[in-house]
Amino acid sequence: MKAVVYDHYGMPDQLRVEQVPTPSPGRGQVLVEVVATSVNLSDWEGLRGSPMYARFGGLTRPARRILGSDIAGRVAAVGAGVTRFAAGDEVFGDNLTRMGGFAEYVVAPESVLAPKPAQLSFAEASTIPQAGAIAAQAVGRAKRGERMLLNGAGGGTGMFALQLASAAGIHVTGVDNEGKLDFIRSLGAHRAIDYRVEDFTRTGPYDVIIDLVASRSVFAYRRALARGGRYLVVGGTVRALLRVLTVGAALGLVTGARLGVLVVREGPQHFGAVAERCVAGDVRIHIDRVFPLEQTADALAYVGGGRALGKVVVAVAADAG
Repeated sequence: MKAVVYDHYGMPDQLRVEQVPTPSPGRGQVLVEVVATSVNLSDWEGLRGSPMYARFGGLTRPARRILGSDIAGRVAAVGAGVTRFAAGDEVFGDNLTRMGGFAEYVVAPESVLAPKPAQLSFAEASTIPQAGAIAAQAVGRAKRGERMLLNGAGGGTGMFALQLASAAGIHVTGVDNEGKLDFIRSLGAHRAIDYRVEDFTRTGPYDVIIDLVASRSVFAYRRALARGGRYLVVGGTVRALLRVLTVGAALGLVTGARLGVLVVREGPQHFGAVAERCVAGDVRIHIDRVFPLEQTADALAYVGGGRALGKVVVAVAADAG
């Protein structure tokens, strides 16, 4: 099969297209013929090997040679013990533990997959699993009428989170670069801030801060919180995460705020409701660009450079949509 592989951490030029053996599903696993795979920041981190947690299982070399976790496609074969799917079924899911989506075929555990809604194209379905799960659980930390700030709001997770928050009656502020401000407003943000022009940690107070790209000090984030507020980090540098877990936790005990890491649960039970909202038309999916498999390196560079409005998709087959 055709796949995009890499052997060393680095920039997108490390990626190359090769013919590799088609994998076979083991017990409890499904072989999926991939139609579309969306790009996540986790793919960019896995390519770069940075932050250091991206090297889990492969300190000096990547543990998985093929990136891509958010897949949508058709079941080609099933392993022993698989009961929910059969050959020909259309499925989608987040294959984060195994990756492998930037290829014509991928093996995934049955548990990470869900039937693809017929109303969504393969490209649309591939945008939901990881970003939708994070967004739903992040927005679930706020209540109607509360003030939420979302840092890194113009990407895939922000695309879902802003719409879910607005629909839930949460007053939401989105932070990203200038090129994404109009997009952020169009998704329901009550306010959009360019972090390069305005210090968003001085614009509060906020009841909930969801940080997708942590880079500021815990003291700055604490300053932006209302009394009893919650700050939750999803992604960022290892230093930023460690500071939240140590200094942030201690600071919270003193001030009454809560600063910690949002532990995201994966699987269809956590992204399924978002998919249903997309089917119903309550939440819209914005795909910025679609790249063919041979241009996966360009897709990763586009996302890694912070230019994507919403999601970017790699079309592995012609009918990605």
